[in-house]
Amino acid sequence: MSTNNKVMRDYPRNKVARLLEPGPLVLVTTAHQGKSNVMTMGFHMMVQHDPPLIAFVIGPWDFSHKALIETKECVIAIPGVDLMQESVDIGNCSGSETDKFKQFNLNRLDAEIVKAPLVEQCLANIECRVVNTQLSAKYNVFVVEALKVWVNGNRKEKRIFHHKGDGTFSLDGATIDMKARMTKWKEITD
Repeated sequence: MSTNNKVMRDYPRNKVARLLEPGPLVLVTTAHQGKSNVMTMGFHMMVQHDPPLIAFVIGPWDFSHKALIETKECVIAIPGVDLMQESVDIGNCSGSETDKFKQFNLNRLDAEIVKAPLVEQCLANIECRVVNTQLSAKYNVFVVEALKVWVNGNRKEKRIFHHKGDGTFSLDGATIDMKARMTKWKEITD
């Protein structure tokens, strides 16, 4: 291996999340003791397709953590770029002090399976139940199963956005259809 590398440069290990951020910034809702809350979350990933399992990090620094621990349910809501500023601002305040639904003019809709509310303004809402907490004590990682998925067909803005881990965001743009090339994964492209 050449040590005269003039193209690649060293990058801080503690900033690797900025390179690998896996998915869109999402909102997570919970309901506990008669109070619903919404928080912003960037650390999540799909674990498997069927049943659909999602892993994410919510720690004791998040007001929603206690609700998630005690109720074992939540909704993952996917905002469009038109909610980017609100989504960032939601992450800058605590549900212990603020009714974020009211503060940010978000409409709560009743979910079908869980008590946590759907967010009407979002592109999609995923009702979830915690199915695995083996990594929760050490790493604050929860694995949830998607029980019911809702999409908002009335939305004009359909682009999502990704937090790059440093206060900057990238936006989804054009969709490129590569389904025909995904021969090994045909069952997930239909």
